[in-house]
Amino acid sequence: MQRVLRAVEQVAPTDISVLITGESGTGKEVIAKAIHAGSLRRDRPLVVVNCGAIPEGILESELFGHEKGSFTGAIGTRKGYFEIADAGTIFLDEIGEMPLATQVKILRVLEYKEFMRVGGSTTVRVDVRVIAATNKELEAEVKKGTFRQDLFFRLNAVTIHVPPLRERREDIRPLVDLFVRRFCRENHIEFEGFTESAYHLLENYTWPGNVRQLKNLVESIIVLEKGKRIDERVLARHLRPAGEGERSLPVRVGKTVEQVEREFIYRALLELRDEIAELRRLIYDGLIAPRGLMPWRATHPEPVVDVAVDEPHEAPVHPLRDSEREAIRKALQAANNNRREAAKLLGISERTIYRKIKQYGL
Repeated sequence: MQRVLRAVEQVAPTDISVLITGESGTGKEVIAKAIHAGSLRRDRPLVVVNCGAIPEGILESELFGHEKGSFTGAIGTRKGYFEIADAGTIFLDEIGEMPLATQVKILRVLEYKEFMRVGGSTTVRVDVRVIAATNKELEAEVKKGTFRQDLFFRLNAVTIHVPPLRERREDIRPLVDLFVRRFCRENHIEFEGFTESAYHLLENYTWPGNVRQLKNLVESIIVLEKGKRIDERVLARHLRPAGEGERSLPVRVGKTVEQVEREFIYRALLELRDEIAELRRLIYDGLIAPRGLMPWRATHPEPVVDVAVDEPHEAPVHPLRDSEREAIRKALQAANNNRREAAKLLGISERTIYRKIKQYGL
């Protein structure tokens, strides 16, 4: 990981395009943010775009904006992410998922720093640094014809590969400590920590989901184990045995493909049923037995304030559609029109918020 950090320090002060590669969950977005923070553009916007989460039909409109009347629902001129990121940095995550037609326009922005909005006839010039990331082998995608070779060469000027967590086990303990401190501080929770044997188990796990999986595990254990000290026995209950998630079923000789597929689907349905049952049990325990979710102690308990209680009155009833539209509008406003951040605020997926924005004409 030291090699990655040295590369970040070297490229950050420049304006060169950077391609970040690595498996899902390795922290590619964190690297992109570190590059931006170390650049001369640090006081300008960093716009993060997940290319794989935006439907192909509206991707160009999202990236480059559109003119009023350019398509059904385009009720006004709108800036795209490149214009919003002008003088700053744009991070194109999962660029390997980008359709070929859009790749051509990205190449033009890289080469000439200009583009046209969807439905527009005038050129828009921007000064944007491009950082891209992918978990795919782009060279293989070039050979398959799904990724443009010229764009690959243009992005590949500097490549930073983020190794999977299983290849940098020395990072696991500092990451665990960081996640614990951050989660407990943000949620005002006291946590007694991990035993040495638990750390040893964490450092020897394979982590197929990489840093993202480690972070989620730490946070869920703090909540579900009620802030108690975690030893290897407790930790083992939360870790899947290595290879379990791969579902690489053995294929017996003599079975047809259809038989194998049916067996795979049946096994997956059984696992899904068990997971839903476990989730239902946790929710049930939380609602019916709240004592089970109150073991930790709030480090900053909320002050008790006497509030005058008004007489009950009937609140006006608004159609659910209006409430949903207003919630999305406020989330977009709070997130400065950043759909990804707005989706996080609402607790919904990016695909859902894009669909809702189109549905409500926002």
